[in-house]
Amino acid sequence: MAYLFLLLAIITEVAGTSLLKATAGFTRLWPTAACLACYAVAFLALARAIGRGLHVGVGYAMWSGLGTTLIVLIGALFLHEPLTAAKVLGVALVIAGVVVLNLGGAH
Repeated sequence: MAYLFLLLAIITEVAGTSLLKATAGFTRLWPTAACLACYAVAFLALARAIGRGLHVGVGYAMWSGLGTTLIVLIGALFLHEPLTAAKVLGVALVIAGVVVLNLGGAH
């Protein structure tokens, strides 16, 4: 159950971050409201995941690492942001770090 909450946290955080450009610096009401609602759900779901036994370090690493990876992909695919070799390497390192943390967290 903790991992379902973590998945919800990742999805809603990515949705909120994807809406940031549409908020125009938090000057547009509905995109801003949607963005903040997504972030609120993301933090609530992350807290629930951790409350259900997920280790804070592993949970946060997965939340931020997978969220970062998805945002880079969304930026490249839908927001027409350039996908450079440095970004690909950075995402690969983030994913590797999350994997190592998960392997190190298992007993």
